[in-house]
Amino acid sequence: MKITPSILQYELIGLNARVVKSVHPNYVGIAGRVIDETCNTFIIQYEKKRKIVAKNAVVFYFTMPDGTVVEIDGKAIVGRPENRIKKRIRRRW
Repeated sequence: MKITPSILQYELIGLNARVVKSVHPNYVGIAGRVIDETCNTFIIQYEKKRKIVAKNAVVFYFTMPDGTVVEIDGKAIVGRPENRIKKRIRRRW
């Protein structure tokens, strides 16, 4: 799978996510399944608990259904999920 801006338009609920970098040190290492998404946060099922992680402060690794791991900066996916899926994204590289 090629890493393209269209990755940002995928449905992220249900994917496995891991926080690899964060401004907030307690977020680093949170890993689990994304169970809900709001405008500015993800709710991740982590060790039988639900953790709320702010999108704009972290870098995520998402595991796609085919096994590909994709790194996404949370700042690129801030916004309502229904609008993010419809939004046209410009290439920045």
